[in-house]
Amino acid sequence: MRTVEIDSDAGPAGALRLGERPDPVAGPGQVLIRVAAAGVNRPDLLQRAGLYPPPPGASPVLGLEVAGTVSALGEGVTTWRVGDRVCALLGGGGYADLAAVDARHLLPIPEGLDLVQAAALPETVCTVFANVFEAGGLKPGETLLVHGATSGIGVTAIQMARARGARVVATSRGAAKAQAARDLGAEVSLDATADDLIEGIRAAGGADVILDMVGAAYAELNQAVLNPHGRWVVIGTQSGPLAQIDLMRLMLKRQILTGSTLRARPAEEKARLIAEVRRLAWPWVVDGRLRPPIDATFDLADARLAHLRLEAGEHVGKIVLTV
Repeated sequence: MRTVEIDSDAGPAGALRLGERPDPVAGPGQVLIRVAAAGVNRPDLLQRAGLYPPPPGASPVLGLEVAGTVSALGEGVTTWRVGDRVCALLGGGGYADLAAVDARHLLPIPEGLDLVQAAALPETVCTVFANVFEAGGLKPGETLLVHGATSGIGVTAIQMARARGARVVATSRGAAKAQAARDLGAEVSLDATADDLIEGIRAAGGADVILDMVGAAYAELNQAVLNPHGRWVVIGTQSGPLAQIDLMRLMLKRQILTGSTLRARPAEEKARLIAEVRRLAWPWVVDGRLRPPIDATFDLADARLAHLRLEAGEHVGKIVLTV
């Protein structure tokens, strides 16, 4: 099968090239997917740079989410059939013609959703569900603050929070991105290059939950706008991992600071998360309330161009490889 390979352990986007590996086989409890599309995510950039190695047992090939059709069933799999249209959460291996996946980590693709759109969902939906709804405990009527609101995670978080009945305050860089976040459902959308973020967020009533992909640079801001009993959930450190925290403010406002990653979670935990997503969030996909915009698609052979697009930071929504 074709795969995207990395020519060095810490290469630029130009280090990506098309290669070949033996076809994977569906082992016990696994499903073999013929991949039609694969989502491109920031962890892929980190892995390419040598900063985010795959967990033990995962494929070293890039790619954490795919969509396609089931082409073979491993021993003991009874929940799927050959020919089913599915999307899946992977620990690695998505940038390829075929992917062997734990059968418990698949989601059905509803009618009316194409394979490119479906490939944009598993990693982002599971990340938002685990961090905003489980760790953050977002409730109807509360306010979610999303930084990086036009990223793949951000656009998904806006739609999922709105579907949950919450308000959304968004921050992004530039007037065009601020408008895009507003169009997706953010009640208040602020331009980080022009607006006073603290003043704007406080004027909107502050935040009950913060989904933070920025990290250190926004630590003071986040504490300043987080409401009493608020939950600040860190899932990225694009501005750096070391932040100064006002512990007295943390105590006085009963703030909660937490964070997580998804890729390294045990298979059982991912299976539990997928089951909860299918039960509680997948109905929003079925009825059309959750449709993250696709910023661009690139052929598998042009994975380097997809990475350059993501690195440039000009995208709104998801970038997807077509296979």
